[in-house]
Amino acid sequence: MHPRLTGEVAALTAALLWAVATILFRRIGRRVPSAELNLLKGLVAMALLAAALSVRGSLGAPLPARATAWLLVSGAIGIGIGDTAYFESLRCLGSRLALLLGMLAPPLAGLTAFALLGETLAAPAWLGVGLVVGGVAWVVSEKTPESDGTKRALGRGIACGVLASLMQALGAVLSRAALVSSDIDVFWSALLRLAAGAVITLFWLAARRRRPGLWLRAPDAGRIWTTLLAAAGLGTFLGLALQQFALRLTSAGIAQTLLATSPIFVLPLAALARERVSGRAVLGAFVALAGVAMLFGLASW
Repeated sequence: MHPRLTGEVAALTAALLWAVATILFRRIGRRVPSAELNLLKGLVAMALLAAALSVRGSLGAPLPARATAWLLVSGAIGIGIGDTAYFESLRCLGSRLALLLGMLAPPLAGLTAFALLGETLAAPAWLGVGLVVGGVAWVVSEKTPESDGTKRALGRGIACGVLASLMQALGAVLSRAALVSSDIDVFWSALLRLAAGAVITLFWLAARRRRPGLWLRAPDAGRIWTTLLAAAGLGTFLGLALQQFALRLTSAGIAQTLLATSPIFVLPLAALARERVSGRAVLGAFVALAGVAMLFGLASW
């Protein structure tokens, strides 16, 4: 398989895993504060990444200083700030509206990559990006009961969603800069990003001066832990490793666009959960998939 095409497959697989993880995080997001949830999922994924590196014999490998610095900054921005803001948006808006705001990330990633890395996309590629973004936006903008809420919660959710998209786009571009300029292991790159994100989140929790772990007193704390472990293992450990792999093999704009197709994968999951899937949602999915097909075609040229 062509290397760039492999990068696209990795991005789509990561999007699928994040769709599953988002549903799981949504279940516990109202019980566990956003920053604390971000920290916990990061710690779980870091432990899994360290174990994977140990098995691969790469845990003690020397790390390139420049790439390490880029990855730490990337993690602080994209995971420490971006993921915390995303969880808050998810809590306030529900999965569809939160994912809708996530559609801002692909064009932001493309523009940031153009400004910082000099990456450019041909006009047909931008058309593919537009189809993906438009199709997914059409799907997730459909009004659903979970998006109903107060104006204050709506405003907070939108602000957090926009912030999350901006920070995640910038984090992805900085991560790509590190990956293309070195041969650092993708598991190490994911671990470094998560570590930096965890430090930022710890500072945030300390500044808020709120006592953590209150949810552990709940009668269903065991179920919350199980859900958290599953979501962190799928979405953060595997998903982030695949994201890093995709960013190494394809441009930041295309990778971020394909990573943003998670809402499409939510549709069959919702159908399996016996939720109503409208014709509008199906049409939007086909439009987005057409954009994905266009990007695949461009990647193979």
